[in-house]
Amino acid sequence: MAADTARLADARLYFVTDASTDEHLLREALAGGVDVLQLREKDTADDEILAAAATFRAVCAEHGALFVLNDRPDLAVAAGANGVHLGQDDEPVAQVRERVGPELLIGVSTHSREQLADALATGADYVCVGPVYATPTKPDYPAVGLELVRHAAGVTDRPWFAIGGIDGKNVAEVAAAGAPRVVVVRAIRDAPEPRVAAAGLRTALEETSANVE
Repeated sequence: MAADTARLADARLYFVTDASTDEHLLREALAGGVDVLQLREKDTADDEILAAAATFRAVCAEHGALFVLNDRPDLAVAAGANGVHLGQDDEPVAQVRERVGPELLIGVSTHSREQLADALATGADYVCVGPVYATPTKPDYPAVGLELVRHAAGVTDRPWFAIGGIDGKNVAEVAAAGAPRVVVVRAIRDAPEPRVAAAGLRTALEETSANVE
């Protein structure tokens, strides 16, 4: 896990997508600078998730990126993923850690100061903060704006990512608010040139973060 933890600390750009995503798009995103790739499926059969996971894992291995599976610790282990990502309605981190052992990275989504504090009190390896902007991928959660990003920048003691509605037009202001890392979905998935989109996001993030530091 030490190697994965080091890669997580160095990560900047996290891409979340589903099993229907074309393998070529995954490769282009990774070539453009994606460090973490998450397979997110809510209502798909286990065998289909594992089949997609095999592809995700293979392309991540080729590019030295981390592969994370959403919600399902059991399938994350079965798929040989580097990590599992948990939402607020999923199992507690401590319970998941007992099930998966010490090697798997565990991430947690947070949507408020209180949830962030709770997540930081656990053994989660990383946390996500958002949605910063309104997004159809998180319809049940109102946008939290940059205030929570600024708060997270001041209190978070492990790798963390801003998430929600982030794209090439606003990533600089998110980074300027203190976010060293971001999670995106549509900004890469729906881009006409995913590699170019990923590279642009990463460059803007790194340049703005450097100025903030």
